[in-house]
Amino acid sequence: MAAVGVSTDNSEDPACIAAEDVAAQKREERLRKFRELHLKRNEARKLNHQEVVEEDKRLKLPANWEAKKARLEWELKVEEKKKECAAKGEDYERVKLLEISAEDAERFERKRKKKNPDLGFSDYAAAQLRQYQRLTKQIRPDLEEYVKLREESGEEFYPTSNSLLHGTHVPCKEGVDKMVADLEKQIQKREKYSRRRSYNDDADIDYINERNAKFNKKAERFYGKYTAEIKQNLERGTAV
Repeated sequence: MAAVGVSTDNSEDPACIAAEDVAAQKREERLRKFRELHLKRNEARKLNHQEVVEEDKRLKLPANWEAKKARLEWELKVEEKKKECAAKGEDYERVKLLEISAEDAERFERKRKKKNPDLGFSDYAAAQLRQYQRLTKQIRPDLEEYVKLREESGEEFYPTSNSLLHGTHVPCKEGVDKMVADLEKQIQKREKYSRRRSYNDDADIDYINERNAKFNKKAERFYGKYTAEIKQNLERGTAV
């Protein structure tokens, strides 16, 4: 009786087929991850190049460009708000104050006092310097007038040691009116100015009215150190 031959070809073996499928799946998974890494690398390279270009642009800009840009954007917003208020017939300053919270107003006031503190009157030179700084901050140059004057003056616009310009400049009517208005405003402010003096509730009352209080303060300022002992004796009742 002939023996039945057993085939040694295991290509149809389910275990081998399953192993090949697993290997193919792993290979596809690795290829997919490789493609993702390749795309991420290209994206990172592109973003890095863009950042380098932007950084190069920032380095070529002035040092205070960000502050200037923010300032210009703020000024544009203010101008738009002013036009909007003018179209509605509203007062811009009043609308601006209504939009500011109490905390912001207090913070702005502290910042203003810290930046330009009012130390009171010390001498006339300091008062004059303070007035000069306040006036120069209010100056708004007219660039159109500047260019016009430069074209009219020619080479004389840039004086040298041999130039004689004294008495040759004639101010315009608008400039004179502006100066007169500013001087009148200073006079009105000076008339209304009254420095608030601190009041001490614990101080001794040695006056009968406001005029007598001012006189006593002046007398104390000039003669207080000489009459201190006499005053103490009178108060104690031990004066001779």
